[in-house]
Amino acid sequence: MTTANTPVLHPDLTPAQRDCLDALPLTGSRVVSGPPGSGKSLLAAHRAVHLALTGRPTLLLSRSNLLRQLLNGMLQGLTVPGTPVEAATVHGWVLRHFGYGAPRTQDGWFDWAALTQQAAAALGENEAATPHLVVDEGQDLSPGFYRMARLAAATVTVFADECQRLTETNSTLTEITDALGRSTGRVEIAGNHRNSREIASLAEYFRTGGTRPDIPFRSGTLPVVRHYSGTTDLADDIAGLAARHPRDRIGVIVNSLRTAADLMRRLERAGLAHEPQLYSSAASSGRYRDLDLARPGVVVVHRASAKGLDFDTVVIADAESDSATDPTAAILRMAYYVMITRARQRLVLGWQGSRLPRHLEGLHGWVHMR
Repeated sequence: MTTANTPVLHPDLTPAQRDCLDALPLTGSRVVSGPPGSGKSLLAAHRAVHLALTGRPTLLLSRSNLLRQLLNGMLQGLTVPGTPVEAATVHGWVLRHFGYGAPRTQDGWFDWAALTQQAAAALGENEAATPHLVVDEGQDLSPGFYRMARLAAATVTVFADECQRLTETNSTLTEITDALGRSTGRVEIAGNHRNSREIASLAEYFRTGGTRPDIPFRSGTLPVVRHYSGTTDLADDIAGLAARHPRDRIGVIVNSLRTAADLMRRLERAGLAHEPQLYSSAASSGRYRDLDLARPGVVVVHRASAKGLDFDTVVIADAESDSATDPTAAILRMAYYVMITRARQRLVLGWQGSRLPRHLEGLHGWVHMR
């Protein structure tokens, strides 16, 4: 490999992240695990570029379309001319690879067992076109997907964190490794380069299982638990954050699509310096589908699409929507672990109603109550 064909490493890569990439040979399947903020998405983009340099088609896959957009932006800054690499959703790749008649199950998702049989029947037919697959947030896909991918791809590299399993079709690291085969290697990447110490410490309160990650050294402000009298009060607070921090990317994470739409109407009338953005998975194209995640301003996103993203400031807008949920439930704690760890510098957990939601009780010392 000549120097001219070598991608320039991202200037923000740490020595540990570079060591992680060096530990990934260009043959065989690998599972890379790490906590939020360890740089898995960035490493996934680098891994895809490295594999593309072999000349084989390479895809960087995610289940989330919004994460695909983020990964595509990363690839644009890394790819070398002439290397066939692109970001795609798993859904889009399956339709492209198996056709729009790809068999599905009753829940509307793909029939992985049937697709595995198709992949086995086509094994070796067009070796040069068999792609390398790199999967980000791989815990969101079922073992069935990986059994199929093992046959449909030349190699599969999975970046995952089993403490962030929010989908109904998810996998543990062991399940992913077993599905890809006994020869699959495991690599771990440590460190948290995103969150402040205060934000990471609050996230630890909600983490379920896994090895306790190192708490970052960088210090910041305490997260805030804030009561809002209504949606107008919430929108005014978000507008105030945008005015005080005009260069920030502010992620507003909601659990209710109605709240999202109401907030957008109010924010669009608030005269913000940057037009607010809203992501809707129901939109097929246009302003509610294709976002600019790199520019400053407010982005309203449902919690189901927040994984893999990061923002300077995060507002969890409607914590009261979880009031009826058992505060010890793993799915609830995972959801808050994911949402909290999206924040780089500032975090607000907002709620409405007459009583503090039970899962926000007992946080004294980790947060300011307002």
